[in-house]
Amino acid sequence: MSLRYRIYGLHLSSALAIPGLNALPDGVSRPDLLVQFGSPPQWVGDALQLPAVVLHSLPACEETHDPAFVLTSLGEGEFFHLAYSDGTRFVVNAAATRIWGAQGQGQTMEDLSTYFLGPGMGFILRRRGITALHASALCLDGKAIVLTGEAGAGKSTSAAALALRGLPVLCEDIAALQQQDGGFFVEAGYPRVCLWPESVAMLLGQPEALPRIAPNWEKCYLPLNDTMARHEAQKRPLAAIYILAARESHRAPRVEEVSSRQVLVDLVQNTYMNWVLDRQQRAEEFELLSRLVPQIPVRRIVAHRDPARIGSLCELILDDAKLALAGRRSLAATAAAL
Repeated sequence: MSLRYRIYGLHLSSALAIPGLNALPDGVSRPDLLVQFGSPPQWVGDALQLPAVVLHSLPACEETHDPAFVLTSLGEGEFFHLAYSDGTRFVVNAAATRIWGAQGQGQTMEDLSTYFLGPGMGFILRRRGITALHASALCLDGKAIVLTGEAGAGKSTSAAALALRGLPVLCEDIAALQQQDGGFFVEAGYPRVCLWPESVAMLLGQPEALPRIAPNWEKCYLPLNDTMARHEAQKRPLAAIYILAARESHRAPRVEEVSSRQVLVDLVQNTYMNWVLDRQQRAEEFELLSRLVPQIPVRRIVAHRDPARIGSLCELILDDAKLALAGRRSLAATAAAL
């Protein structure tokens, strides 16, 4: 019997439970993605026998604790192999309707699921032509408020802080965008926010206040199970995007207006796994974002270097987002006019 899940707008089918996801009731429509873990099925064995060409590689990163990564094309682009230096790997077919994964030696299903819900699903989205921002999103008055920025900018920590203030979290790390009826929507992700222990200590008083995402990982997660915070499981219309800039000590936190041209550049730079795109996919993504920029308010947020001031940052985001939802000028534009 298969378990059914929904994440980033896609229906998944898996024979095994996927840690971090909540299974759907029986009777869900035909799945978009078949997920297989463990011993490789026949189609994977056949795929791994095909000629391989390395498309991209990333070195290990000490700052983010990410292992080295190699993306390989198998055959004439019929399959793709995603391999990590810790032994975790995935095989995906070209249409991104099937994915197989296996954890490295000494790892658990929780370890494998962490990769699957992040870069694994990120790769699936990009192969299916879905633009996704490297971002977290929350709901305010039924609308999606997106926080994006470079790695380490504070997206997840800010999302968790807002979640602890009562805002439901729509997604964390990956914000999949959908254009519909002339507007833009953000799809729901998984019901947790992943945090480093120092962020947990800042938000909750001690680094051990939240469970670890896996036994072998230092990172923890805030469960969105209606106890401390809530998850929004349905896609929501996009109302505003905030780009988290480098932290400063002077006049921070603050919100800044950004030119349309710079907004487009910033959004292109902050799309998820954009290095896997070919020239045509990049052009399609650029066209979609070019349509988004005139419709959706986008601001730059400068947080204070002192992490203890995250409360002020949350208040700033909430105040400005309420103006955006009301169709009024941002705090930065209002201040400039005074």
